[in-house]
Amino acid sequence: MNTAANRTTRRRAAVAVVAVMAVVAVFVIRLVSIQIVQADTLNAESFDKLSAETTSYGLRGDIVDEDGTVLATTVLRYDVTASPKSVTDFERTGDDGKTVDVTALQAAGEIAAIIGQTPEQVYGTLTADPSSNHVVVVTGIDVDAFRAIRDLQIPWLYYESNPVRTYPNGAVAGSVVGFMGEDPNADADAADTAESEDEVGLSGVEQMQNQCLTGTDGVETYERGADGVAIPGSSQTVVQAQQGGTAVLTLDSDLQWFSQQALLARIQETGAAWGTVVVQEVKTGKLLAVADYPSVDPNDIDATPADQRGSIAFQSPFEPGSTFKALTAASVLDAGLANVGTQVEAPFIFTDANGASTRDSEFHVDPLRLTFAGVMQESSNTGTAMLGELLSSQQRYDYIEKFHMTKPSEVGFPAESGGILAPWDEWDDQTNLTTTFGQGVSNTAIQIASLYQTLGNGGVRLPVQLLEGCRTEDGTVTGAPDATGEQIVPGTVSTDVVNMLETVVSGGYASKELSIPGYRVAAKTGTAQMSDGSGAYGDSYITSVAGLAPAEDPQYVVSVTIAKPVTIESALAAAPVFQKIMSQVLKEKRVLPSTVPSPDLPTTY
Repeated sequence: MNTAANRTTRRRAAVAVVAVMAVVAVFVIRLVSIQIVQADTLNAESFDKLSAETTSYGLRGDIVDEDGTVLATTVLRYDVTASPKSVTDFERTGDDGKTVDVTALQAAGEIAAIIGQTPEQVYGTLTADPSSNHVVVVTGIDVDAFRAIRDLQIPWLYYESNPVRTYPNGAVAGSVVGFMGEDPNADADAADTAESEDEVGLSGVEQMQNQCLTGTDGVETYERGADGVAIPGSSQTVVQAQQGGTAVLTLDSDLQWFSQQALLARIQETGAAWGTVVVQEVKTGKLLAVADYPSVDPNDIDATPADQRGSIAFQSPFEPGSTFKALTAASVLDAGLANVGTQVEAPFIFTDANGASTRDSEFHVDPLRLTFAGVMQESSNTGTAMLGELLSSQQRYDYIEKFHMTKPSEVGFPAESGGILAPWDEWDDQTNLTTTFGQGVSNTAIQIASLYQTLGNGGVRLPVQLLEGCRTEDGTVTGAPDATGEQIVPGTVSTDVVNMLETVVSGGYASKELSIPGYRVAAKTGTAQMSDGSGAYGDSYITSVAGLAPAEDPQYVVSVTIAKPVTIESALAAAPVFQKIMSQVLKEKRVLPSTVPSPDLPTTY
């Protein structure tokens, strides 16, 4: 019996050992499969379940003036959310290393104190739906509020950053800097996707330099525990974000502000509808100020009607009137058909051989016995027409084109106008006459400033510059504009024209409003009738002044335009603005007073 029992026991033990070994073998095979064969797949599945992905923003670059003053920048704003499922009491470790218990109600009170709500409001938000996994606590808080909430160490709060475009100087250069908005070319079928919500530059420099300014977003991942809370130290950058470049402008923001204030004050005084100021550096072609009224505040574009959000100076051509006479004078002198002393008997009404006629702005019985310089000083339409018609229509058109008055500037400003001028062989007799003194032709304020820059620079026209270039993160500057000049007329011609324009300031009707003590100034006033919208001239006027200083060696151009003034309908509406801004430019740029006397040009005979 004992022998049989022993054999049975041994068999049972052997079976048990075999069974155990079989089980172990199964586990070993399974373990090998998990740790070796399926390791990559299982790790990936595990990572997918425990990891989360966030966007790291490549912020849009700044727009700055010549000195680095920020005109547009991007800041981060933060949204705070919570998981109501996880809203419970928690422990907080202080700076002293001690741990304290914090109730959910206490945490709600701490959050409320930072975001300006009551504890009851915040707690109500957190507990309204305890089964929910997501609730918005607050949106759009600044970095200080974000840091204060984060420092509360509340484990069931989550944070998202959002880039927001902001314009520190508001409406200062607003119409030039431009603004952002949803991409109008985005796929309508993708309206609900993140990509369709991306904002792009819609006007001004924001649009013009959109490629320079746009950053590239990156990707970060982090691991989270079973409760959904991020595991500290698990964040990894998968794709590095790249910041946008900086668009460096030629504008002087202080001068820009001053110009806008001076323009606004005068428009309010005269009851005018709109106006512009352009300040340009003669020796470089750089725009130092481009002031528009109205001007949009890019921080609040809805406060400005849609048709007033652009830049008038770049986009809205107008008939310049007598400021255009400087071009006619340069053309006639360059053609060798007259000189500064050429004598003209200018009647009140002049009728040419084709029957077209014009008249002077002020009535006079007898013809005015004027030199060419005197025609400029008196701003005689009839005298200018008589001298201008020494050139053929085609010759005058060619000169207008040569001065770049029929094409947009080199700036490349969005929707920039190139002016309006019909081909010379389509001019009727009246247009042929009026184009000599700035009617029947339309130009932008930028084009008029460029005309005077050319005359002040020895007849060399320089490309109009608004942008210095695009500066990348590493300091590299790309996109610098071409600054190669073009000789339009000889230096002797441009000097003669500037000297004639100086007589306008020294002895013209607006002399008091244009003169700047200590400096020689050359300028031309202009008053042009505005269209009534039906092809005829109405009762409104555009008044303007364009000029240079110091006249003996011009450094700066200031061009002022004021449209539809009510209380003053002559160029006296614009003249005080010219005087004020040119004085500020000369002072700010530390231009030495004139020491060379003005030439004594005869204006009558």
